Amino acid sequence: MLFLISSHFERASPPADVAGVLDPAGYPLTSANNILVLGSDRRQKNSKEPGAETSGPGRSDSIMLIRTGGGHAARLSIPRDTVVEIPGHGLQKINAAHAFGGPALSISVIKRWLGVPINHMVEVNFENFPQLIDAMGGVDYTGGCIVSRLDGGFRNGGYTLRLSAGTHHLDGKAALALARTRENMCAPNQTDLQREEHQQALFTAMKSRLLSPSSFLRLPWIAWDAPPAIISDMSGETLLGLFGALAISGTPPTQVLKPSGSTTLPGGGEGLTVSESERRAAVARFLAG
Repeated sequence: MLFLISSHFERASPPADVAGVLDPAGYPLTSANNILVLGSDRRQKNSKEPGAETSGPGRSDSIMLIRTGGGHAARLSIPRDTVVEIPGHGLQKINAAHAFGGPALSISVIKRWLGVPINHMVEVNFENFPQLIDAMGGVDYTGGCIVSRLDGGFRNGGYTLRLSAGTHHLDGKAALALARTRENMCAPNQTDLQREEHQQALFTAMKSRLLSPSSFLRLPWIAWDAPPAIISDMSGETLLGLFGALAISGTPPTQVLKPSGSTTLPGGGEGLTVSESERRAAVARFLAG
């Protein structure tokens, strides 16, 4: 009941043009649904990072497709620097679609590029995401050394993340910093693929935390803080079906769309290219999951 009430009053709805580009589907608990999960790189209004964007939709900092419901379970991450054709803008990095046209354009571009239907969208509201992690009591993350400065680091009003190799219990701010880390000073040669893997690991850690016995007493707080952390076309009842499907579907293997090379964009800068064979293979694995 708390979740439904919070969904009604606290959940933000996406722009009106999103409904027109989504494909119909059955109830997520019993029918296969493809959900596009986006995270914007728009900074909080108090950010002091030079050049930080604090208004507008921003670029999509993370892009992940989830297939769940009706016995299906698959996840596919798309590196943000992947080069695609964006209508009216030519060849661009795929994350630019969100900046040009918000979630509706992102959905349209990804649907056409991958050739898969998208039934629902979820955009992470980074401003409220830390409260959800804290309501869970934090999450456990295991990985290598990570040192990064988000939004310019502490000295610029941002956040500095320092994790030695091993397992760490992360609070909300640290979890958000991990999800958004682009440049790891512990491993300067890491690419966007490692960033996608960090996000997948964080998603798995959140799911494990939700299903753990220790979270039972925290469920009222989790139920209340979950809807404000997302922007979605789904109603509270549909979101309940989605979370139920995710809970019973198990944890699918991590899939990251692997680039085959790089290219120089017309306006300058480097982007990642994905071969047609890799794209088709990744889509086939995703739809079979």
